[in-house]
Amino acid sequence: MDASLDPQLKYFADLSVQVDRPQEVGRTPHGLRRLIPITGGEARGHGWQARVLPGGADFQLIVTERLAELDARYVLETDAGDLIYVRNHAVRSGPPELMARLARGEPVDPAQIYFRCSPSFETASAALGWINERLFVGAGARHPDKVVMRFHELA
Repeated sequence: MDASLDPQLKYFADLSVQVDRPQEVGRTPHGLRRLIPITGGEARGHGWQARVLPGGADFQLIVTERLAELDARYVLETDAGDLIYVRNHAVRSGPPELMARLARGEPVDPAQIYFRCSPSFETASAALGWINERLFVGAGARHPDKVVMRFHELA
């Protein structure tokens, strides 16, 4: 098989996204719905940095006591003034007792939780336009007041 068909990971950015207290919608036919307001944060990549603008949110569906599906949407503003819309789909899973601690906002060892994501980016910036045309993957860790993630471009 052609080795050029094997995707490689190329570092893109580290993010620290500040979050507020969850808003629970309640148990729906699909699972427990929660909304986590995004209040700020920062992103740093090779040669660039940005701040996370307040006003985004992480829309969560707690599917089972072991599995949560996440859909975060927010905007980054680079130091150059460019805006980047981020939509990040993620899966977070782990032992029920640890997932319950995360839901209560308690600290949990990130190594004990599977947290993987597939972010996508949209921008009108000519300098950053290439991110509109790429796929990205990442991993994250939930802390009581923030989510930290590392994103890689699939090269």
